Amino acid sequence: MADFISRFITATDGLQLHVRDYAPVSDAAARLPVVCLPGLSRNSRDFHPFASRLCADAASPRRVISMDYRGRGRSSRDSDATHYNVGVECADVLAVCDALGIAQAIFVGTSRGGLILHVMAALQPNRIAAAVLNDIGPEIEAEGLRDIRDYLSRRTVFDDVDAAADHLEAVHGPTFPALARQDWLDMADAIYVEENGRLVADHDPALVAPLLTMDFTQPLPTLWPQYALLAQKALLVVRGEYSRLFSEKTLARMKVQGPNVETTTAKGQGHAPLLHHPDLFERTKGFLDGR
Repeated sequence: MADFISRFITATDGLQLHVRDYAPVSDAAARLPVVCLPGLSRNSRDFHPFASRLCADAASPRRVISMDYRGRGRSSRDSDATHYNVGVECADVLAVCDALGIAQAIFVGTSRGGLILHVMAALQPNRIAAAVLNDIGPEIEAEGLRDIRDYLSRRTVFDDVDAAADHLEAVHGPTFPALARQDWLDMADAIYVEENGRLVADHDPALVAPLLTMDFTQPLPTLWPQYALLAQKALLVVRGEYSRLFSEKTLARMKVQGPNVETTTAKGQGHAPLLHHPDLFERTKGFLDGR
Protein backbone atom coordinates (compact mmCIF):
# COMPACT_ATOMS: atom_id res chain seq x y z
CA MET A 1 0.00 0.00 0.00
CA ALA A 2 1.32 3.44 -0.92
CA ASP A 3 2.23 5.94 1.77
CA PHE A 4 0.69 9.39 1.97
CA ILE A 5 1.63 12.76 3.39
CA SER A 6 -0.76 14.62 5.70
CA ARG A 7 -1.00 18.25 4.66
CA PHE A 8 -2.77 21.07 6.49
CA ILE A 9 -4.12 23.96 4.44
CA THR A 10 -5.75 27.17 5.58
CA ALA A 11 -9.25 27.87 4.23
CA THR A 12 -10.22 31.37 3.17
CA ASP A 13 -11.80 32.00 6.59
CA GLY A 14 -8.73 30.76 8.47
CA LEU A 15 -9.97 27.28 9.40
CA GLN A 16 -7.43 24.45 9.09
CA LEU A 17 -8.18 21.75 6.54
CA HIS A 18 -6.47 18.37 6.34
CA VAL A 19 -5.81 16.29 3.23
CA ARG A 20 -3.96 13.09 2.47
CA ASP A 21 -1.55 13.48 -0.42
CA TYR A 22 -0.69 10.20 -2.15
CA ALA A 23 2.22 11.16 -4.40
CA PRO A 24 3.83 8.47 -6.60
CA VAL A 25 7.54 7.91 -6.32
CA SER A 26 7.79 7.85 -10.11
CA ASP A 27 7.06 10.90 -12.23
CA ALA A 28 3.32 11.14 -12.80
CA ALA A 29 3.30 14.80 -13.82
CA ALA A 30 1.94 13.96 -17.25
CA ARG A 31 -1.21 12.51 -15.72
CA LEU A 32 -3.98 14.53 -14.15
CA PRO A 33 -4.19 14.17 -10.37
CA VAL A 34 -7.30 12.64 -8.80
CA VAL A 35 -9.07 14.55 -6.02
CA CYS A 36 -11.36 12.42 -3.83
CA LEU A 37 -14.30 14.00 -2.03
CA PRO A 38 -16.11 11.89 0.62
CA GLY A 39 -19.70 11.74 1.82
CA LEU A 40 -21.45 13.96 4.36
CA SER A 41 -20.00 12.57 7.60
CA ARG A 42 -17.04 10.70 6.14
CA ASN A 43 -13.39 11.58 5.74
CA SER A 44 -10.23 10.98 3.73
CA ARG A 45 -9.72 7.49 5.20
CA ASP A 46 -12.69 6.26 3.16
CA PHE A 47 -10.54 6.45 0.05
CA HIS A 48 -7.34 4.89 1.40
CA PRO A 49 -7.53 1.53 -0.45
CA PHE A 50 -8.70 3.26 -3.64
CA ALA A 51 -6.08 6.03 -3.48
CA SER A 52 -3.26 3.65 -2.59
CA ARG A 53 -3.93 1.43 -5.58
CA LEU A 54 -4.11 4.35 -8.00
CA CYS A 55 -0.92 5.86 -6.63
CA ALA A 56 1.03 2.60 -6.68
CA ASP A 57 -0.19 1.37 -10.07
CA ALA A 58 2.83 0.10 -12.00
CA ALA A 59 1.66 1.22 -15.43
CA SER A 60 -0.03 4.55 -14.71
CA PRO A 61 0.54 5.90 -11.20
CA ARG A 62 -1.32 9.06 -10.27
CA ARG A 63 -1.14 11.60 -7.51
CA VAL A 64 -4.30 11.34 -5.39
CA ILE A 65 -5.58 13.92 -2.93
CA SER A 66 -8.16 12.74 -0.40
CA MET A 67 -9.90 15.41 1.65
CA ASP A 68 -11.27 15.91 5.14
CA TYR A 69 -13.96 18.59 4.93
CA ARG A 70 -14.19 21.06 7.80
CA GLY A 71 -15.54 19.30 10.88
CA ARG A 72 -14.46 15.86 9.68
CA GLY A 73 -11.37 13.77 10.28
CA ARG A 74 -8.31 15.87 11.12
CA SER A 75 -9.72 19.14 9.80
CA SER A 76 -10.75 21.71 12.41
CA ARG A 77 -14.35 21.95 13.52
CA ASP A 78 -16.25 25.11 12.70
CA SER A 79 -17.77 27.10 15.58
CA ASP A 80 -20.55 28.14 13.18
CA ALA A 81 -22.45 25.00 12.15
CA THR A 82 -24.19 26.87 9.33
CA HIS A 83 -20.86 26.70 7.48
CA TYR A 84 -21.35 22.96 7.03
CA ASN A 85 -22.90 23.37 3.59
CA VAL A 86 -21.89 22.46 0.05
CA GLY A 87 -21.14 26.06 -0.92
CA VAL A 88 -18.57 26.59 1.82
CA GLU A 89 -17.19 23.08 1.33
CA CYS A 90 -16.78 23.69 -2.40
CA ALA A 91 -14.80 26.85 -1.60
CA ASP A 92 -12.64 24.75 0.72
CA VAL A 93 -11.95 22.20 -2.02
CA LEU A 94 -10.94 25.00 -4.39
CA ALA A 95 -8.68 26.51 -1.71
CA VAL A 96 -6.98 23.13 -1.28
CA CYS A 97 -6.46 22.81 -5.03
CA ASP A 98 -4.98 26.31 -5.19
CA ALA A 99 -2.64 25.63 -2.28
CA LEU A 100 -1.42 22.40 -3.88
CA GLY A 101 -1.03 23.93 -7.34
CA ILE A 102 -3.77 21.80 -8.90
CA ALA A 103 -5.18 23.83 -11.78
CA GLN A 104 -7.20 20.91 -13.15
CA ALA A 105 -8.00 17.43 -11.89
CA ILE A 106 -10.22 14.40 -12.18
CA PHE A 107 -12.61 14.57 -9.24
CA VAL A 108 -14.20 11.58 -7.54
CA GLY A 109 -17.23 12.61 -5.50
CA THR A 110 -19.07 10.20 -3.23
CA SER A 111 -22.53 11.37 -2.16
CA ARG A 112 -21.93 14.83 -0.60
CA GLY A 113 -18.75 15.03 -2.66
CA GLY A 114 -20.78 14.70 -5.85
CA LEU A 115 -23.08 17.53 -4.77
CA ILE A 116 -20.00 19.69 -4.23
CA LEU A 117 -18.95 18.88 -7.81
CA HIS A 118 -22.28 20.17 -9.11
CA VAL A 119 -21.56 23.48 -7.38
CA MET A 120 -17.98 23.51 -8.68
CA ALA A 121 -19.23 22.99 -12.25
CA ALA A 122 -21.17 26.25 -11.90
CA LEU A 123 -18.36 28.19 -10.22
CA GLN A 124 -15.13 26.92 -11.83
CA PRO A 125 -15.97 24.44 -14.60
CA ASN A 126 -12.44 24.51 -16.04
CA ARG A 127 -11.12 23.02 -12.81
CA ILE A 128 -12.88 19.74 -13.64
CA ALA A 129 -11.24 17.68 -16.38
CA ALA A 130 -13.46 14.69 -15.68
CA ALA A 131 -15.47 13.35 -12.76
CA VAL A 132 -16.81 10.23 -11.11
CA LEU A 133 -20.13 10.62 -9.29
CA ASN A 134 -20.45 7.82 -6.76
CA ASP A 135 -24.13 7.13 -6.02
CA ILE A 136 -25.24 10.71 -6.37
CA GLY A 137 -26.87 12.96 -8.91
CA PRO A 138 -28.74 16.25 -9.15
CA GLU A 139 -31.82 14.77 -7.47
CA ILE A 140 -31.84 12.67 -4.30
CA GLU A 141 -34.55 10.60 -2.68
CA ALA A 142 -36.11 11.73 0.61
CA GLU A 143 -36.23 8.13 1.80
CA GLY A 144 -32.47 7.77 1.58
CA LEU A 145 -31.80 11.15 3.16
CA ARG A 146 -34.06 10.24 6.09
CA ASP A 147 -32.02 7.05 6.52
CA ILE A 148 -28.85 9.14 6.78
CA ARG A 149 -30.47 11.55 9.23
CA ASP A 150 -31.66 8.75 11.49
CA TYR A 151 -28.33 6.92 11.38
CA LEU A 152 -26.24 10.00 12.17
CA SER A 153 -28.60 11.08 14.94
CA ARG A 154 -27.84 7.95 16.99
CA ARG A 155 -24.23 8.97 17.77
CA THR A 156 -23.21 5.47 18.77
CA VAL A 157 -20.08 4.66 20.82
CA PHE A 158 -18.13 1.37 20.77
CA ASP A 159 -15.48 -0.39 22.82
CA ASP A 160 -13.44 -1.60 19.85
CA VAL A 161 -13.29 -1.92 16.06
CA ASP A 162 -14.95 -5.34 16.09
CA ALA A 163 -17.98 -3.97 17.89
CA ALA A 164 -18.16 -1.02 15.49
CA ALA A 165 -17.93 -3.37 12.49
CA ASP A 166 -20.69 -5.56 13.97
CA HIS A 167 -22.91 -2.49 14.23
CA LEU A 168 -22.20 -1.34 10.69
CA GLU A 169 -22.92 -4.77 9.29
CA ALA A 170 -26.17 -5.04 11.27
CA VAL A 171 -27.40 -1.66 10.02
CA HIS A 172 -26.14 -1.69 6.44
CA GLY A 173 -25.65 -5.37 5.69
CA PRO A 174 -29.01 -5.89 3.95
CA THR A 175 -28.06 -3.36 1.25
CA PHE A 176 -24.42 -4.49 1.02
CA PRO A 177 -24.48 -8.28 0.49
CA ALA A 178 -21.27 -8.04 -1.56
CA LEU A 179 -19.18 -7.00 1.46
CA ALA A 180 -17.04 -9.43 3.45
CA ARG A 181 -16.06 -9.17 7.11
CA GLN A 182 -12.81 -7.36 6.31
CA ASP A 183 -14.77 -4.72 4.41
CA TRP A 184 -16.82 -3.95 7.53
CA LEU A 185 -13.68 -3.78 9.66
CA ASP A 186 -12.06 -1.41 7.17
CA MET A 187 -15.20 0.72 7.12
CA ALA A 188 -15.26 0.91 10.91
CA ASP A 189 -11.61 1.96 10.93
CA ALA A 190 -12.40 4.71 8.43
CA ILE A 191 -15.51 6.03 10.19
CA TYR A 192 -14.56 5.91 13.87
CA VAL A 193 -11.77 7.40 15.95
CA GLU A 194 -10.67 6.76 19.52
CA GLU A 195 -11.78 9.31 22.08
CA ASN A 196 -11.33 8.75 25.82
CA GLY A 197 -10.82 5.04 25.27
CA ARG A 198 -13.96 4.55 23.17
CA LEU A 199 -14.65 4.72 19.44
CA VAL A 200 -16.83 7.59 18.22
CA ALA A 201 -17.77 8.85 14.77
CA ASP A 202 -14.99 11.07 13.42
CA HIS A 203 -17.04 14.17 12.68
CA ASP A 204 -18.63 17.15 14.39
CA PRO A 205 -22.07 16.09 15.73
CA ALA A 206 -23.38 19.47 14.54
CA LEU A 207 -23.33 18.13 10.97
CA VAL A 208 -26.71 16.49 11.53
CA ALA A 209 -28.43 19.74 12.59
CA PRO A 210 -29.61 20.79 9.09
CA LEU A 211 -31.13 17.34 8.52
CA LEU A 212 -33.10 17.54 11.76
CA THR A 213 -34.84 20.72 10.63
CA MET A 214 -35.69 19.57 7.09
CA ASP A 215 -39.35 19.17 6.12
CA PHE A 216 -39.42 15.84 4.30
CA THR A 217 -43.03 16.38 3.27
CA GLN A 218 -41.81 18.98 0.77
CA PRO A 219 -39.87 18.23 -2.44
CA LEU A 220 -36.11 18.32 -1.96
CA PRO A 221 -34.11 20.92 -3.93
CA THR A 222 -32.51 19.68 -7.15
CA LEU A 223 -29.36 20.61 -9.10
CA TRP A 224 -30.37 19.89 -12.70
CA PRO A 225 -29.04 23.21 -14.11
CA GLN A 226 -25.67 22.55 -12.47
CA TYR A 227 -25.72 18.97 -13.72
CA ALA A 228 -26.16 20.26 -17.29
CA LEU A 229 -22.77 21.96 -16.89
CA LEU A 230 -21.15 18.96 -15.22
CA ALA A 231 -22.44 16.61 -17.92
CA GLN A 232 -20.38 18.49 -20.50
CA LYS A 233 -17.33 16.85 -18.92
CA ALA A 234 -16.20 13.25 -19.20
CA LEU A 235 -18.37 11.70 -16.51
CA LEU A 236 -18.76 8.26 -14.96
CA VAL A 237 -21.85 7.82 -12.79
CA VAL A 238 -21.88 4.90 -10.34
CA ARG A 239 -25.14 3.71 -8.78
CA GLY A 240 -25.31 1.24 -5.94
CA GLU A 241 -27.64 -1.62 -6.86
CA TYR A 242 -29.56 -1.24 -3.58
CA SER A 243 -29.21 2.53 -3.14
CA ARG A 244 -32.16 4.30 -1.52
CA LEU A 245 -30.68 7.78 -2.04
CA PHE A 246 -30.00 7.71 -5.79
CA SER A 247 -32.79 6.29 -7.94
CA GLU A 248 -32.71 4.47 -11.25
CA LYS A 249 -35.17 7.08 -12.54
CA THR A 250 -32.72 9.91 -11.79
CA LEU A 251 -29.87 7.95 -13.38
CA ALA A 252 -31.94 7.40 -16.53
CA ARG A 253 -32.69 11.14 -16.80
CA MET A 254 -28.99 11.92 -16.32
CA LYS A 255 -28.12 9.65 -19.24
CA VAL A 256 -30.70 11.36 -21.47
CA GLN A 257 -29.39 14.82 -20.62
CA GLY A 258 -25.75 13.73 -20.92
CA PRO A 259 -25.60 11.28 -23.85
CA ASN A 260 -21.83 10.85 -23.49
CA VAL A 261 -22.06 10.11 -19.77
CA GLU A 262 -20.87 6.62 -18.81
CA THR A 263 -22.70 4.66 -16.12
CA THR A 264 -22.14 1.51 -14.10
CA THR A 265 -23.91 -0.38 -11.32
CA ALA A 266 -22.15 -1.43 -8.13
CA LYS A 267 -23.58 -4.92 -7.75
CA GLY A 268 -24.41 -6.01 -4.22
CA GLN A 269 -23.85 -2.53 -2.78
CA GLY A 270 -26.12 0.24 -1.52
CA HIS A 271 -25.32 3.82 -0.54
CA ALA A 272 -22.54 4.56 -0.98
CA PRO A 273 -20.54 1.93 -2.89
CA LEU A 274 -16.94 1.10 -1.98
CA LEU A 275 -14.93 2.14 -5.02
CA HIS A 276 -12.06 -0.18 -4.12
CA HIS A 277 -14.30 -3.25 -4.34
CA PRO A 278 -12.68 -5.40 -7.08
CA ASP A 279 -15.17 -5.15 -9.94
CA LEU A 280 -15.97 -1.50 -9.29
CA PHE A 281 -12.33 -0.52 -8.96
CA GLU A 282 -11.48 -1.96 -12.36
CA ARG A 283 -14.39 -0.14 -13.99
CA THR A 284 -13.46 3.15 -12.33
CA LYS A 285 -9.76 2.80 -13.10
CA GLY A 286 -10.61 2.03 -16.74
CA PHE A 287 -12.45 5.35 -16.89
CA LEU A 288 -9.53 7.18 -15.28
CA ASP A 289 -6.97 5.55 -17.57
CA GLY A 290 -8.69 7.12 -20.55
CA ARG A 291 -7.89 10.59 -19.24
